[in-house]
Amino acid sequence: MEPLPLDTDEPMAHRMQRFVEALQAEICGALEETDGQARFRSDRWERAGGGGGDSRVMEEGAVFEKAGVNTSAVHGVLPARMAGLLGVEAAPFFATGISLVLHPRSPFVPTVHTNFRYFALGENLRQPVDQWFGGGADLTPYYPTLADAQHFQRTWRDVCARHPGVADYAAFKRACDDYFYLPHRGETRGVGGFFYDYLRGDPEAAFHFTRDAGNAFLESYLPLVACHKDQPYGEQERHYQEIRRGRYVEFNLLFDRGTKFGIETEGRTESILMSLPPRVRWHYDWHPEPGTPEAAAAWFFYPRDWLSLSESDVGN
Repeated sequence: MEPLPLDTDEPMAHRMQRFVEALQAEICGALEETDGQARFRSDRWERAGGGGGDSRVMEEGAVFEKAGVNTSAVHGVLPARMAGLLGVEAAPFFATGISLVLHPRSPFVPTVHTNFRYFALGENLRQPVDQWFGGGADLTPYYPTLADAQHFQRTWRDVCARHPGVADYAAFKRACDDYFYLPHRGETRGVGGFFYDYLRGDPEAAFHFTRDAGNAFLESYLPLVACHKDQPYGEQERHYQEIRRGRYVEFNLLFDRGTKFGIETEGRTESILMSLPPRVRWHYDWHPEPGTPEAAAAWFFYPRDWLSLSESDVGN
């Protein structure tokens, strides 16, 4: 993406909103080109309490069974319960961001999630009482490979390295592993990525880091799609994919803070639940057969220092 013109006199809230809307257009264009069949439907909506957004959803594509790329910019008075969850006083707020989830058709192509967001408290957006950035990306493969995990992690490590003093890759990776953990399952949702929240300090530096990370998303993911989208698969692989998608649903409905924020601030339900996959299974007390690729995949669903590993370490 071409850099947006910088206007430091413009409120950060508006600069971030312009950025996420431009990023949405770029990502949707690239995904349509990759899919080659389906197109995004744009569903613009307004929030009764203030603001709105643009939910773009693509379904039944050749590559993507369901893909959602949402942006929003909402404002109003923060509900007391939400203020308590954030540890702040009830006050006027402004929030903008982009959130996407891509559910590919092939079990060999990983699901991916990313979001980048900005939050401000106070009446005056030029001088907010408080403001912070958050974001991250995580990869959820069904048949994981070390090469995929390393490519994904390497992308975010390199982004963080370009912003010393603002971004700490090691800390952000740990935060991702901790956040996308299913305690009732004793496993991670996928192979992680990076995650940060409440990034304050220097707003200008935090914005530049967030913008750089957003622009790196396609680089982190599309090579994995190209590598795996044409691998043949059968009903066994689809069955396992749908079982693993169940873990995705469990996390988003039980633990995800973005889902809770959207519901608490009376966001648009269809946009909030866009992240859920179109087909999913739960089988009572299901376990993979020993010695199968499905059993081997379980090794990947624990926090690991992916960039330090070699193929000889896989499974050990």
